[in-house]
Amino acid sequence: MTLTELNTLSADEAFSWFEQCCAAKAWIYQMVEARPYSDQEALVNHAKDAWAKCSDDDYLEAFTAHPMIGDVDSLRKKFANTKAIAAGEQSGTASASEAVLHQLKEANHAYLDKHGFIFIICATGLSAQTMLAALQERLPNTTKQEYLMLPHSK
Repeated sequence: MTLTELNTLSADEAFSWFEQCCAAKAWIYQMVEARPYSDQEALVNHAKDAWAKCSDDDYLEAFTAHPMIGDVDSLRKKFANTKAIAAGEQSGTASASEAVLHQLKEANHAYLDKHGFIFIICATGLSAQTMLAALQERLPNTTKQEYLMLPHSK
């Protein structure tokens, strides 16, 4: 989608498009209301500013809708219409061995069961093994420790 197309979508259509990027409704509303964007830099800067204004509950809302690392089927569904946006996200899992993918799946479920939300990491450029190591390192943390790792937590 071009910036011109994004700027001319109806509010409902823009909401649906931004929702494919991030499920935090507070962020989506801010993005829709700030249109039109003059250029890509303005769009990206506003996205960052809108994210910074989100509450911890907003972050959890976004994370709840995010696929678990290594959940390839879920990623395919999520990004079916947003391939340009998602380019490279979690690409490190594409070449991972079945054993590593299985370990990622098991560790992700253990993390979710323990903390009540999925493990979040900026996966771009990371190998599946690196993501697994980070997950295993953080799994013993308390939920409070993990919650404090949310962006802008107090």
